[in-house]
Amino acid sequence: MMPEFSDDIRQRLLGTPEQDATRLVREPPNGWKPIVIEEYDPAWADRYEAVAATLRGTLADQVLGLEHVGSTSVPGLAAKSIVDVDLTIADTEEESRYLPALEELGYVLVLREPWWHGHRMLVDADETIHLHVWPRDTPEAVRHRLLRDWLRTHPDDRELYAATKRRLAREAADGDYTMAKSEVIDAIFERIFASGAGG
Repeated sequence: MMPEFSDDIRQRLLGTPEQDATRLVREPPNGWKPIVIEEYDPAWADRYEAVAATLRGTLADQVLGLEHVGSTSVPGLAAKSIVDVDLTIADTEEESRYLPALEELGYVLVLREPWWHGHRMLVDADETIHLHVWPRDTPEAVRHRLLRDWLRTHPDDRELYAATKRRLAREAADGDYTMAKSEVIDAIFERIFASGAGG
């Protein structure tokens, strides 16, 4: 039986221009770096494991879920050398419960997007870790896992995505790169949902 996906998982949620204008809390420590796409590096998985162990040790039972997501989580996929981590906690709105502890670890809050499923994003001082904090049962975290698992097992889409990223890194300004990937990501999601993968 093919799994059914709710509309909030099927549809990519976008902020309004007004919302997007208020999401930046502060610039990252070193500013948004130029986009450089590198060949897959197995050390990315090791970096995630080290980060995950530290987060579990620091936040303890606040951690409801931890996932290595994004391109560095897909063996063989070229990527920016930035490890994306999805951290799930009970409630991202209660920042006093988790933010000071993350700041003690050297993370800096750069994005606050309550309209995007309560998303918060922090970066480490080197900007090699993007820590995405979500409340429980967040559709976007499900989408991250679906895309990761699909790309791990579908080499044609993995190569398509890599080629698209290389092209966009050459063509797009820093602020446009993420949104510019949306067309190919949406096409891949159509195949994911049509196949019933991930249920």
